[in-house]
This record gives sequence, structure tokens and C-alpha cells, in this order.
Amino acid sequence: MARIDAVPSILEIACRITGLRFAAVARVTDTSWIACAVRDEIDFGLEVGGSLDLKTTICDEIRDSRRGVIIDHVSEDPVFRDHHTPRRYGFESYISIPILRRDGSFFGTLCALDPLPAKLSAPDIVGTFENFARLIGLQLDLQDDMARKDTLLADADRSTEIRERFIAILGHDLRNPVAAIDAGTTMLGRIVQDAKGASILAQMKQSTRRIGALIEDLLDFARGRLGSGLTLDTAPMLTLATPIEQVVAELQLVHPDRPIDVHIALDEPVTCDVARIGQLLSNLVGNALTHGAPDEPVKVSAESKEGVFRLMVVNGGPTIPPDIMPTLFQPFTRSAEGSSRNGLGLGLFIASEIAKAHGGTIEAICADGETRFVLTMPCAC
Repeated sequence: MARIDAVPSILEIACRITGLRFAAVARVTDTSWIACAVRDEIDFGLEVGGSLDLKTTICDEIRDSRRGVIIDHVSEDPVFRDHHTPRRYGFESYISIPILRRDGSFFGTLCALDPLPAKLSAPDIVGTFENFARLIGLQLDLQDDMARKDTLLADADRSTEIRERFIAILGHDLRNPVAAIDAGTTMLGRIVQDAKGASILAQMKQSTRRIGALIEDLLDFARGRLGSGLTLDTAPMLTLATPIEQVVAELQLVHPDRPIDVHIALDEPVTCDVARIGQLLSNLVGNALTHGAPDEPVKVSAESKEGVFRLMVVNGGPTIPPDIMPTLFQPFTRSAEGSSRNGLGLGLFIASEIAKAHGGTIEAICADGETRFVLTMPCAC
């Protein structure tokens, strides 16, 4: 009740319009009467948190009937002049209106009293008290709603943190067995001589690289979501041509049947984290190879001029559905529903985070039967 800012004002107005000098909001159950808010100008002796013997109050009867009680002058009232409550507490005028919750349950009463008689049965006074009681009930319901939402949000936050920590631990713990598999295939590659065995080992090596890339995406996601963010090791690069060509060459080995055209025009040095830019490019080209038309080349272009570095990856084929575009760079978003080749849906999210870390942006543009991903960032980030 103390969290409802309007209650003190309600009690003050209740006293002013009636002339009564004691007003309270009481929580009334089938066993107790407790004062939740009090305005006392007659030294009645009841404070917030104080309680009365339920059976000595009229509120006990109001809880059963769900109807208010209004008494202008106890001594002249045929019903209450011999009632035990006025005699015990020494009042002549009294008004008490039930406070009901949204579900119809009884919370308590808004009540006021005074040792002197007062005209309380006037419709405007009764109506005001009823409206005040209704307002208090609505505020109590609103508090419950907010408390439930806060609990749900807190539970959701805890669940999210647990999931993300699990992802981080999982990704970290997977590194060692994957490294062991990679080392084992490398060693077997020196022993196996027949073509079929070499081909199988090459496929295993490619799969190991793919698993390693997925683990790094998981760890980057977890780091970013848990607050530490992506780390950059930036340095001025006189030319990014070599690392760009290396990334494309590695992907070309994995997809020997898919042509990748590269155009590089770097007129200015670029300050960046080379490994991260390579990771971004690998994610974009990998996405293009997965979702682009298999009979059309993937195009990669990079240029730096007038203080701006642009990296673009283009593929033909079906464009991204419009309903997916707004969430394309969010984690676990996939470019096409139902595709088994979409991986974790972290590649574009990681690429976007790398762009942001470099002070740049990345956007997807679909036009003329092509999908273009364009990174734009300052040459000196």
C-alpha cells in the first residue's frame, strides 16, 4: 500500500470532504484487520501496521456482505446505536466502503470515522468513497501485474544468461577434442598413400575447419552477449590484398566447383584487425556459397579510397525474403527456413559485430536478382 502514491492524498481528501478526522485503508481477512495506511487527527492510536481484533470491527460484517456501511449519527441510528463497535471505539460518524480486486476477491476497506456526527450519506460523498475504493483496488491489481512481469523478466534474464554461459563453456570445451582430431588427420595425412584415403582425410580436414569456425562463432557470440564484446587487435595494413586472397583461396578449396571472382583496388592503407576482417569475409563468402545460385560465380570486391574501406560480396540466385530482412543480422536468424545448410545462424551476426567494432556498418541489398552484402568502415578506425 505504501507504494501507491495516491493513497495519502485519498485519505486527506476523504477527511476534507466529510469533516471526519480519522481515515484508513485496512486489509481485512477472515482472521485479521490490519491498517495499511492511516490519517489520524484525533489521536485514535492506530498506526500503519497496527491491528484490531477483527470481531470488534464493522469491517468483518462488510467482508461478508460486500456492501458499504454509512452512519451519520450512531446514537440516532436504529441499526448501530446499540452495536458493540461504536461503543468500543467511541465514534458517532462512520463510513466504510469495500475494496475489491479485479477477480472479485475482497481486499479490505476504505474507512473513516469521528467522535462527532457528520452528514455522510450524501450521494456525492458515498460516490467519492466508492470511486476511491475502486481506484485503490485497480492500483493493487496493477502492482500485482507489474510484479508478475518483473518476475518473468528476471526469470528470462537468468535463463538467457545460463544459456549463454552454457554456450561459452561448450564452445571452450570443444576446442581441445577438435584440435586433437585436426592434429590426428594431419599426422594420418603423412602416412596414408592411397588416393581414396587421402580424399577421406581431406574431407575430414575440411569438416574439422568447419567445426572450428562454428566454435569460434559460438565463443564470439557468448563473449559479446555476456558483456566483454569482441576483441580487436588493430594495426595499419598497407594492403589487405593478401589476407583477402587467402580467405578466398581457402573457401575455394572447400568449394572447388564454385567460381569466386575477386577484384581488389586498395589505394589507401586500412587500420583494422586483419583476423577479424578475414573472419567477416569468410562468413559473408560462406553465406553466398551456401545460398547463392550454384551456376553463378560469387563476386568479392574490396576498395579503399577517400578514407573509406568497402568490402562487398555478391551472389546471384534467390534473394532474401523481405520478412527476414529486418532480423537478418540478429543471432540465430537464418536466411531461408528449412535449409539444413544454414548452420547456427551466427555468421551474419558475427560479421555485423565485427563491422561495429571497427566503427563501420554492414548492410544487405537485394536487387536485379542479386544479393549484396556491403561492409563500409573508415580506413582509420
